[in-house]
Amino acid sequence: MEIKIIEESKNKLITEIHGESHGFCNAIRNALWDVKGVTISGYNIDHPLVGIPKIIVQTEKDVEPRKVLERAAKNLKKECDEALKAFDSTLK
Repeated sequence: MEIKIIEESKNKLITEIHGESHGFCNAIRNALWDVKGVTISGYNIDHPLVGIPKIIVQTEKDVEPRKVLERAAKNLKKECDEALKAFDSTLK
């Protein structure tokens, strides 16, 4: 996965997520909505086969979008780790 910042301002961040698809984009979009201060969270893929996903994050006045995206990614990782642990204990 490679992340490139396309546009950044005080309360808006647009990044390209190379090597990912709808699965990851939906997961991070949903995780962003769970972080306080997010006003817009979404993604776009221009072409379903060759398009590069763009994640869009907009925040409230005093909330930094980079920190929000970082918090959402950490929360998503925690959820995935918990799911993996539950599957491991169930399947043993």
